[in-house]
Amino acid sequence: MPRGRLRREGGLIGLLYASLGAIIGSGWLFGPLHAAQQAGPLSLGSWAVGAVAILLLALVYAELGPMIPRSGSIVHISHVGNGPMLGRIWSWILFFSYVSIAPVEVTAVLTYANNYLPGFLQGGSGLLSNRGFVAAVLLLGVFVLLNFLVIRWVLLLNSAATWWKLIIPAATIFVLMALSWHPENLRVAHPHGDLQGMFTAVASAGVIFSFFGFRQAIDLAGESRNPGRNIPIAVIGSVLIGAVLYEGLQLAFLVAVSPADLAQGGWQHLNFPGLTGPFAALATAVGATWWGVLLYADALVSPAGTAFIYTTSAARITMATGEIGSGPRWLARLNGRGVPWLSLLVVYGVGSLFFFPFPSWQKLVGYISSVTVLSYSLGPIVLMQLRRAMPQEPRPFRLWAAPVLAPMAFIVANWIIFWAGLATLTFTFVALALLLAVYLLFHYVLKDAQDREALGWRHVWWVFPYFALLWLCSYLGPASLGGKDWIPFFGDMGIIAVLSLAVLWAALHFAVADDEMVRYVKELNEVPPTAP
Repeated sequence: MPRGRLRREGGLIGLLYASLGAIIGSGWLFGPLHAAQQAGPLSLGSWAVGAVAILLLALVYAELGPMIPRSGSIVHISHVGNGPMLGRIWSWILFFSYVSIAPVEVTAVLTYANNYLPGFLQGGSGLLSNRGFVAAVLLLGVFVLLNFLVIRWVLLLNSAATWWKLIIPAATIFVLMALSWHPENLRVAHPHGDLQGMFTAVASAGVIFSFFGFRQAIDLAGESRNPGRNIPIAVIGSVLIGAVLYEGLQLAFLVAVSPADLAQGGWQHLNFPGLTGPFAALATAVGATWWGVLLYADALVSPAGTAFIYTTSAARITMATGEIGSGPRWLARLNGRGVPWLSLLVVYGVGSLFFFPFPSWQKLVGYISSVTVLSYSLGPIVLMQLRRAMPQEPRPFRLWAAPVLAPMAFIVANWIIFWAGLATLTFTFVALALLLAVYLLFHYVLKDAQDREALGWRHVWWVFPYFALLWLCSYLGPASLGGKDWIPFFGDMGIIAVLSLAVLWAALHFAVADDEMVRYVKELNEVPPTAP
């Protein structure tokens, strides 16, 4: 094996479990509680909406992924249709999306652990204490060290953990429903349990966050023996399995809660002993103390497994930013085992910083849901661009009715970003604006004129009114999402749908020439990823 080459050792099961292992993380441990508090029984609809939304996006990437079968391919996809500047902007979005997920899983581990090892959290606030910060940074370091293994062992470790992660939540459904069955809970309406609450819970309760892992198979495309067959099966299969599991968990949670706990404050103010470990606390309350102990153990395995595989993919995304020039070229360097070791170190350093502004599971989830769906939103645009530029190119998976489903996926992605709320959207766009300002300063002021590449502003201008108008819709939108309440919730969704179609048209109209897209895709497929 030549030094500096990625190893193509990932099979179908390894890729399926990479995605499924990332989907089944801390979301099942906390998501049903937060969804019930925000939407009551309509939280069942929240999971259905989240599954349909993410499946639309997953189908888009199931076609795109095999066309650029490289590790970190989602970064390269962002560069295809609208030139280098858009590639830069989206690589930053992707980097912050990926690098922040391992910290949220580490936070979940410590949040559950605080129930039997007090001191990781500040009282009952759910925020990390000083001891919790130190433990979080050390635990994240463990996952980084394990990722220095070759990819075959990384995927084998993840597959073993995924078996456990599948069995425990599935068994929890049956244990809770067998020992505590209160269907009358489904008739206890949430005070704000209308359709608006059902939709907003998708973004803010950890519902959509729980499905994000589908893209792991795409990120590891360059390390798969047969990406054309393996990627679509892994992507679609992981979403469908995850959707069935999460619906069952939400139903079990709703009917297992004691009616006495609901009588005091309803779903909105649901509270019971051990709330920071909701499923383990419920199991103990219904008499299955032994299962509660097992769930506390699983609260280590499930989030830890997800943190582990997200550290793997975050390093590949970081490596890809070095390959396309969005970051320093040295990020693409590989060691003799084919591991992007410098990228792993960067992932660890930046990931550790997220424990400070977002010191709780729910705070991190709100940010991640917005920035991650924003990173996905480019996929439908690139799919339509490549359908036009490469209409006859063989595709291992070809999305049916793409002219309808791709725009639908783009609209739904923008809805989810809107549902996350004004504060989250403001944080995301301000951070991107600061990054862009720093990059432009470096490019036009600090860089020698002869070294500057053309950024292709003609192909990317539409991004700025897209972001600005999306933020404006949120600012003028419902007060429940932080807006001025000048535009009603569903009216705002209608405006965002029209905006999405206009943005899609602009992105297609001002894309780079078709022959440039074809040349770029062929270059990516012909040149193996090696250390610079």
